[in-house]
Formats: sequence, structure tokens, C-alpha cells
Amino acid sequence: MSVSALDLGAAPRLLFLAADPARVREQLSGQPLTREAAGPLRDDVSTDEITPVRILSYYDERLARFPYTGFQAGGEQPIGPGAVQQGGFQVVVAGRRYGKGSSREHSPAAEKLAGVRLVIAESFERIYRQNADNIGLLTSTDFGLIERLQRGEAVPLDELVAGRDALASAILRSGGLLAFGQAHLRQADVIPAQAGIQDATPRTLFEKIIARHILATPVTSTKPQPGEGCFIRADWRFIHEYYTGMAAHMLHAALGQALALHAPESVVVFEDHTSYVEESPAHLAGGLVPNMRAMMQAQRDFAAAYGLRTHRTLTDAEAAADDGSNVAGISHAMMAERYALPGQVVVGTDSHTPHSGALGCVAFGVGTTDMANAFVTGAVRLTMPQVLRVELDGVLTASVAAKDVVLHLLQLPAIRAGRGVGKVFEFTGSAVRALSTDERATLTNMTAELGGLTGIVAPDAETVRFLKERRDVDFVLEPWMASDPGAAYCETIRVDCARLGPMVAAPGDPGNGIPIESLTQPVKVDIAYGGSCTAGKREDFDHYHAVLAWGLERGLRVPPSVQLYLQYGTTAVRDYCAERGYDRTFAAVGARILQPSCGACANCGPGSSTSPGQVTVSAINRNFPGRSGPGEVWLASPATVMASALAGELVSFPELRRRVATPHT
Repeated sequence: MSVSALDLGAAPRLLFLAADPARVREQLSGQPLTREAAGPLRDDVSTDEITPVRILSYYDERLARFPYTGFQAGGEQPIGPGAVQQGGFQVVVAGRRYGKGSSREHSPAAEKLAGVRLVIAESFERIYRQNADNIGLLTSTDFGLIERLQRGEAVPLDELVAGRDALASAILRSGGLLAFGQAHLRQADVIPAQAGIQDATPRTLFEKIIARHILATPVTSTKPQPGEGCFIRADWRFIHEYYTGMAAHMLHAALGQALALHAPESVVVFEDHTSYVEESPAHLAGGLVPNMRAMMQAQRDFAAAYGLRTHRTLTDAEAAADDGSNVAGISHAMMAERYALPGQVVVGTDSHTPHSGALGCVAFGVGTTDMANAFVTGAVRLTMPQVLRVELDGVLTASVAAKDVVLHLLQLPAIRAGRGVGKVFEFTGSAVRALSTDERATLTNMTAELGGLTGIVAPDAETVRFLKERRDVDFVLEPWMASDPGAAYCETIRVDCARLGPMVAAPGDPGNGIPIESLTQPVKVDIAYGGSCTAGKREDFDHYHAVLAWGLERGLRVPPSVQLYLQYGTTAVRDYCAERGYDRTFAAVGARILQPSCGACANCGPGSSTSPGQVTVSAINRNFPGRSGPGEVWLASPATVMASALAGELVSFPELRRRVATPHT
């Protein structure tokens, strides 16, 4: 940081992200507001709202035009392209859990490029705040700064970084992570495994894995306590096309074209979000398809230049001509299916990287600068988290899936209040031990929605079975691969799974969970979507098929008023379904089958809504405003999505069976 204080001048411009769109428009028109005049602030402002998916094709200075173009207040989107930059806003103020959702660094980058110097919020999501640190964008939870800044007072940098961990403070003082990394991390060494585990202190599985991957650096502890920053070595680093162009742009601008990547054999590059971009309403309407193609080419050029392992998904036409040799799919699903192993560390540029935690490894998402720095130094930044224990006991009924369990967890007051933010979710209990690895992956995948750093399940005989069956790996569990009795947890959440029924999450936030049986009015659906990393696995497709085959046997079809989409998570899942004849059932019921890719989940393919009046029932992980088009999205388990598709309205599979059995009641 080249200055010792934040000095915004005598009349700085503050933008309050108010819940009332009229207050937002007043500020855009030039009228300054006090904190009181702004009224209630928006909570849960997601990165989908700061920079919608359609904006991610920009990865350079052009991002300055687009911060908050997806921001919603009172059902409106009051902030248009260029408004923040033209308005000269230097400070943005919002409510709780700012920056939740995707790990996209485009969000703080767009803010900073538009002229924002400081974001003040009641609380921040972990990845967003770390991304902001990494590019030198200041953040604070001190609302007392507002009046001081409006009076024209300069705020010392020491005060702005007070309360932050020493590493975050050092990175901000350096002006960002890349500069810090070049100064301190190029010679970092892995501490021998014994150094972190010599004493008899009981440890969680997460802590044991980190101890085996910790790096010795001049500026960090080798035994970090919760809240302290450190660096670790990852066994796998992966990136996909929404981030590679930005990472390359950053690296080449800072370090020149002749880069030396650290251990390039442990880097995996995925092209997994753009197979259907030419059918994406958002990209077509915005004229962004050429940008997307350029973004894809930037990744291909980077991967070719540095000899990186690459997986690329296929369009329908390409898949028809494929000889079966292409192995591809959604990045984090592929990592669990082909690469991650128990006890390893996996990092990726996607908030759903925790998917692989189902195998008993530490897997978490990072931003673009974190990955760019890791490419050249091999060091991955981590703020040591607390571990939260989730005990799932009892026996799940046949109608309840892991997705229902997560939707139940998400609606708990403690989780909605942000008590899971930045935590490690360790899933344990009899219900977890009875789950398949695919179902465990649903739990760990959606740790992102719970606000956590990652989710983890201790490896066991089921893990060994999965690795042998799916990957022909003969894995031998080691005695240390479990949490110790007496290990410290910040909190324990207990759930009696026998009491759970099918859940749905109402539009707007994954935390809007309610038992589907509590719906008092019918909810008609226009679109049903089964797929994504969360629900594109083999067992998800077992559920899709079971419900649809049951319906076909009873003469049911998807009504003409409903569009049904099924999208495989990986080519291995696609081949599995073809071998079992599932594809014939899907075609007979009227579903459109899509090749493996991130599609409607990220508003980049068929299955997204095209008008505000449409209602979608979806097995994806997020239903933030605008996430999958302008319509409303209800989240549900795979079985509920298929039952609703057959019924034309939200309904659980048990309820649909009852209706068919007793049609006149």
C-alpha cells in the first residue's frame, strides 16, 4: 500500500445499497444520503448481483462499467452499466453477509476498477473478503467510519486493518497478493508432516490435513490458530474458463510473459461453463457470445503455452461425433471423480470446490488472484478456520435425500444469521455413515451455501468402495484419517434425520427452506431442471430415472406446459445412464438431455428462465435473484424436481404417489 491513510477528499461519494430502490436512484442522480436517510440496507448481496454471470466474459479494465448491475431492491434493478463509475462513488455500504455466493473475483475487481476504495458491511463472506484483500480493495465492518468519511476525515490505514489477521494486514499493506507473493513466497517450504502433529493434542481431521501441508514462510506461523493466516501447498489446483483469462492477464501484467509455473503437473484446466453459451438467453440478449468465445480462447492459449492438463466439455453436435475418448465434465465433480484422494488438499476457482470433501480431503474455493499467485509460487493462502461439527443421526426415510438435509440446515436460524461463515463443516453421525459418496458430495458441495470454507466427511469403507468402483484405485486408509476424540469444535449442530421430510427453498435464497408439505397454495412450474455439480452425479440420475420410470408405468408424461431439462455432470455419468437405458426413459417422458456442463445453474445454457413470470423447480444449489434467469427458482431434491415436472406443480414424490393412487381425493 503506497499510502498510510484512506483520504477521499472533502466530499466523498458514498453509495448505500438500500433496500428501497428509490433511495438508490436518489444517490445515482447525485443526491448524497446520510446513513439514517438511506433506510434499511440490503442483506445478502451476492456476487451474482455485484457482477452477474453474463458479465464474467470481461476480465480486464472493461469490468469497471458493470458493478451492481444485477443488484435488486424492491424487485427492481436500479443500477445500470456505468452508473457507479460515472457517479464517482468511492465507498459502498451494505448489510449482512456481503459478497455471498460465487467465488468470482470479478466482483471486487469491478468495484475497484469503477473507483470504489472501501466497502463497509455488517459482515462479509470469506471468499469475497479474501478476494478484496488480494487486489487491495479495503473492507470494513466499522459503521462509525461513515460519518467520519462524510466529514472529509482521512482514516489511517492502521485503523482500517485493525482487527484483521496479520497476514491480511500484510497483504493489504503490500498492495495485493501478487506483490506480496513475489516478496515472500517463492522460497516457501513444506514443513515436515511430523512438525504439525508431534504433541498429543486432539485434532480434527481438517487440522491434521492442514498440518501435513503447511508452508514455512517468513511471515506466517507454522502452527496457526483460528483467525490467523497461513500458506499451504495444494496437491491439486484447478481453474475454469471464467477465471483463466483474468489470471493470465494479472500474471502477465505483473510478472511479464515468461512465467515459471510451480509444479504444472498438479494444475488441471477445465472448460465447463460454455458448451451451451450460444443457447444462453442472457448471453445472446447481451451480445456477449463473441466475448465468451474470446474468454475461452484466452484459457486455451494459456493452457497450451504452459502445457497444462485440460478437460473440455462438448456441445450436442460434438458429443454425437465423439468417439468416447473425451473425458470431461463440471470441474469440481471431475476432481472427485478422477483426481482427489483422502488426506489431500484441493483448491479451485469455484465456490463449490468443497464437493471433493466427500472423499475426506480438504477442498476449498479461491479467487483469481489466489490462484494466479499459487500458479507461480505453489502457495495457497488460508485463514485458519474453526471447525463446526454437524451430527446427522437417525435414519433418513426413502423419500429424503442429502439435498433435503442441506435445505433443512440452511434454514436454521444459526446458519441464516451467518454462524457458519468461514467455518469448516465436519459432517458426521449415523446418517452420514449410511450415505453414499455421491450423497455425501451433496452435503460438502453445498457448504458454499452454508457460508463455510469447506465441508469434510472422514473417509471410511464407503470411500474405499467408491474409489475402487469409480476409479479403480486401491486406496488404503491410514489411522490418522479421522478426527480425534476430544478434538475442539466451535459448535455442534445436531439433526435427527428421521424427522425430516422433503424440503424446498423458496425463491431468492437457498436459506428460504420449508417442508414441501407446508405449502398452502399450489405452485405451478414452467421449467424443471435436473443437473449441475450438486445434482448431476450418478445417484442423482438414479433418482431422476426412478421417478420418471414410475410415472411412465402409470401413463404419466411431462405436461406441455412444463419444459424438463436433464444435464449430466460428467461424461462418466452420461455413459453410466446410457448403459442402463436411462436415456430412453428420459426421452420417452419428454425431457431434453444436455451434455455435461455448468448450464442453467449459472445462467449459461438451456433451462434458464427467459421472463420474470416463469417459475422453475431446480436441483441446483443456488436461487439468488437472477442466478438462473429473471424468473423465480425453487430449489428441491432430484426426486422432488421430477415429481413436480410430472405434476406441473411443486409436489414431493410421496405426495404424487398418493395422488395417483387416490385420484379423486
